[in-house]
Amino acid sequence: MRVALVDYDSGNLHSAEKAFALMGREAGAEVVVTSDPAEVARADRIVLPGDGAFPACRAALDAVPGMVEALHEAVIARAVPFMGICVGMQMLAEIGHEYRDTRGLGWIGGEIEAIRAPGLKVPHMGWNDLRVLRPHPLLDGIATGDHAYFVHGWQFRVADPAHLLATADYGGPVTAVVGRDNIVGTQFHPEKSQAVGLRIIGNFLRWRP
Repeated sequence: MRVALVDYDSGNLHSAEKAFALMGREAGAEVVVTSDPAEVARADRIVLPGDGAFPACRAALDAVPGMVEALHEAVIARAVPFMGICVGMQMLAEIGHEYRDTRGLGWIGGEIEAIRAPGLKVPHMGWNDLRVLRPHPLLDGIATGDHAYFVHGWQFRVADPAHLLATADYGGPVTAVVGRDNIVGTQFHPEKSQAVGLRIIGNFLRWRP
């Protein structure tokens, strides 16, 4: 099994590569960091990380010739399992409103909105409890109360509640995990979330949607 970690100059790939490679050894998976759309199109699993502002991440993704088309062909046309992380997860939305309206990949209905948490510091940064809303193979062995590491000021408001798999509480529910069909995304950084994050990465690598 070959796992493509998409490199589009948006996000720190080093820790993600280490975490996926660690769990990949247990799952018999080879993890490659690549900016080659052909490599992404051939992969058995695809991971899209992302740090920073939504418009900048989308522009960086569009700047890699053929990458968006390769992702669509693999994930939508051939149902290759896909995982988005942080802004990579937000890219699944139809539109983001950070700084200016920017289209997302549109694979999960909804939009990216600012976190509104009166009396609390935004961005939402640090460890927070997960609240698991519905069972999913990605969350096998993960329970409400388990901790994950977040760094974000914007969140994914899904159009269909069935696509919301887990939340965290930060002045109200904040989206933590989304998913539908062969597509999942975590707002938190699993590669920085210690045992919980490694469990989620391992679950993704073993997932057969």
